[in-house]
Amino acid sequence: MGSPSFVWPADRMKQQTCRVAVKVSRAHPGSDVFSPEKRSQVMSRIRGWGNKETELALISIFRAEGITGWRRHQKVIGKPDFVFPKLGLAIFVDGCFWHACPKHANQPANNRSFWRAKLAANMARDKYVSRTLRTSGWRVLRVWEHELSRKNRARLVNRLKRTISAATLVE
Repeated sequence: MGSPSFVWPADRMKQQTCRVAVKVSRAHPGSDVFSPEKRSQVMSRIRGWGNKETELALISIFRAEGITGWRRHQKVIGKPDFVFPKLGLAIFVDGCFWHACPKHANQPANNRSFWRAKLAANMARDKYVSRTLRTSGWRVLRVWEHELSRKNRARLVNRLKRTISAATLVE
């Protein structure tokens, strides 16, 4: 039986065809069929698309509060989660783990040096993207994942409305 071929949805992978090969080792069911170097190469090619749960939570807040004018998946540097094109406002929803939230970040116990470098690079990229957008005339708002909880909702809504009204005054 040959390996099946399929095409990811156009909006996700831009019509790149992938081949999926599944091999099962009977001697060691949990063992990997790739060498560590090949597995690293394969995993480095995987690209996520959005942070669906947190983005949907913010969408529900936008809708409940009657906040309109936002768009998703716009071609803006840094790939903001939400863009208000008319206001020049970019909103990023940062996960507490991946962006090293000062309140909730925790370092994994295994491979500490890798994770320390990875999270530091993520934070440096966040700063670079925010600075680049601001110098290009954009307003940038970063929302932590934990701010989407019910207990923090009122504070987040006030912050969103203040930022949007300030962007509206500049417009």
